[in-house]
This record gives sequence, C-alpha cells and structure tokens, in this order.
Amino acid sequence: MQLHFDPLGGVAGDMMVAALLDLKPELAEGLFAALSRCPLLEGVSAELRPHNDGILSGRRFVVSRKGEGDHDHHHHDHATHDNGHHHHHDHHHGHDHGHGHSHDHVAWRDIREALEGAPLGPAVISHAVAIFTHLAEAEARVHGVSSDDVRFHEVGAWDSIADIVATAWLLDALEVTACSTAPLPLGSGRVMTAHGPLPVPAPATALLLEGFPTVDDGVPGERVTPTGAAILRHLCRQPASSKPRKLVGSGFGFGARSLPGISNCLRVLAFAEAGASVPAGRVAVLEFEIDDQTSEDLALGLDRLRARPDVLDVVQAPVFGKKGRMMSHVRILARPEALDAVVSAAFDETTTIGIRHGVVERSELPRVPSAVEVGGRRVRLKSAERPGGLTHKAEADDIAPAGDRRTREVVRRTAEAMAED
Repeated sequence: MQLHFDPLGGVAGDMMVAALLDLKPELAEGLFAALSRCPLLEGVSAELRPHNDGILSGRRFVVSRKGEGDHDHHHHDHATHDNGHHHHHDHHHGHDHGHGHSHDHVAWRDIREALEGAPLGPAVISHAVAIFTHLAEAEARVHGVSSDDVRFHEVGAWDSIADIVATAWLLDALEVTACSTAPLPLGSGRVMTAHGPLPVPAPATALLLEGFPTVDDGVPGERVTPTGAAILRHLCRQPASSKPRKLVGSGFGFGARSLPGISNCLRVLAFAEAGASVPAGRVAVLEFEIDDQTSEDLALGLDRLRARPDVLDVVQAPVFGKKGRMMSHVRILARPEALDAVVSAAFDETTTIGIRHGVVERSELPRVPSAVEVGGRRVRLKSAERPGGLTHKAEADDIAPAGDRRTREVVRRTAEAMAED
C-alpha cells in the first residue's frame, strides 16, 4: 500500500495514528493489544475516539497514563501552550539533566534498548527505532550533545513512545511501501519547552523537515511537531509512484487543539500498488571492471563466486577501457541481504579495488518446474507464467547427452510440445 498525506492542520504523532486508524478502524484492537504488551508503556492506556469539528469528521487517538500521584497525564491537558498537538517538547539533554530528579528523564539509549527488546515484530521494532533515531539525532544537533545522551522528559517520552510504536505497528500492518506528502504548514509563534520558549517550527522540527516542501498558510502556532516530522522523515524516503494507481481509502486524524478557520486534521489517502500483475522483487547488483588479472585466474574466481548460494548469476563481458585496453566487465546478481558478504567475496576472488553496487527492483515471472519422458530420457522443463500464458523451455543439461545438434533439436521440440499438452 502507498500513502499520501495532506497536512491540512499539521502533523503530529497522535494525528498520524488517528488518520491511519480512521483509514482502517479494524486494526485498532490489534494495535491496542500490542501497545499493552510493550513494557515501555506500562500504565498507559490508549483509546480511539470519533471526532467531528463541525467541518469534517474522523478520529482522535488519545493516550493517558496514571500519574505517580493521583493525577492523570493527558495529551490534551498538556496542550495549553502554543503547541497545538501535544506536549512533545519536554526534552532534556545530557548537559542539563541536573535540573531534575533522574526519574523525571529517560535517555534515548535506554528507550532504544527497551524498544529493541520489546515483544513486537521485527519490522515494528525496526520502524520504531528508525523514527526515534531521527528524533534523537535532531534533538542532539540542536542542543550540541551526543544522540545517546539526549534525555526525554518522562511526560514527553511516554506519549512520543506511544505515538511512535503505534505508527510503527500500523505501517507494518498496512504493509506500507511508499509515501508522499503535500506541502507542510510552517506555522509561526513560539512553543513552550523544557528549555523555555523556542521559535516555531521548533529547531529539531526544522532540521527534520529539511528537503520537504512547505507552505505558510497564515495560520499561527506549531503545526508540525518533532515527532510528526521524524515520522515523515522515516516514511518519505521511498518516493510514491507517479504511475496511475488505484485510490482505495482515506482517513482523517485530528489533533488536540482547534485552529482558526481550518480543521486541525491530517488526511491520509491510501493507494493500491498499480498493475502488480508481474510480481516484483529486489536483487543486489555488483559491477566492476578488471584489466590486470589473468583470464584463467579470473575464470576460477568467478566460478567460485557463482557457486555461492547467495549469488544468483555472474556474467562477464569484454569492454574497452582507457588507453584502448581490453578489460573484463563483471556483473554479479545476488540476494539483497547478502550484499556485504558478496562484496567481500568479490574483493577476495578478483583483483578489483572498487565495486559499484546497489539494490534494484526486478520483475520475475512465476516458474513452474516439471519433467517429461522423451525416448526413455527424463527431460526437465522450466515453465514460465507469462501474462499471455505458459511458455516452456527444456533444460539444456538434460538434452546435451542426446547426440548431435539435429538430434538435440528434435528432443527439445518434443519435450516442449509434450509440456504444452
């Protein structure tokens, strides 16, 4: 699924979760169960509320926690300052944690360790850690400390954690592959933080939004929170498709505060992958040229690379290099997860000192293996499901022992004709 965000009111973590749940409300039960299992969110309860601001209707995602006294912490109770969405700015940092009791703050390294050990799926943990890393690194740059030492005020921390873990869980459940966003409202004014008043967009938000399109719609206040910006930074790396695609749903997530003359909501549009008739996969491609290895030794090295289970194919072609020299161009296809291992092996087996590599999309037809008997000989066939129907190709190794070229051709045609029937 591909997503496109329309930040009419702005973007905050709770608005993102609310919009995704408004898109697919049936995911709420599974999400709340996952949040209740997360040790970082002990004592935290979440609910999805219907919301209508008189213009549009959608949902709100509200998180609350039993406080260490008799008071509850609520998102919206903290939104009394100029920050419309919630109290995300209670961040303290390594150099000033002397201002409070240690239990008032939680360091990023501790949050990361707890997230990595949480009983959530590996994809959920990976999304959550990536989003939080963007947030911690931006805060670290703003305050001149290392990201490990960034400390989040307890209040700011648990609601950020709830929003980020919930977003990560929903991204995984929705199988989101690409995202885009309409221009983001800049906002104006000041936001109150643990460091006193800061300009809007908050400094960490401004760092996270570098490269994004923005618009000043004249509506004041904080419109994109640091958590909202960190989520966008994580999501909008893979550009959404420019091909025609099918719109399959939409959702509206509301923030805590009311804005003058505009709905404080984030709209999400969901699209199905276009024309996915041929399954797409990914493959790692490694390329380099060689002019100083004997052809005999290079052939041995490439055979050893070809024999690796994580290598799918190795091809070698003659090319002209500088000074009119003949060189060998080598291209290796490998499983994406084995890229680093195959790069190391290629450096070991050849004399190259540089390898260009990347992971690319590839479309692969489904294959159906089969075999037929031709004149007492077993011939295996590779059958491919093309959009126009099945095609069959006899395995060359099984035909080779049949005799001379004309005999081989008869065996091949017979085997492929038998497969057609």
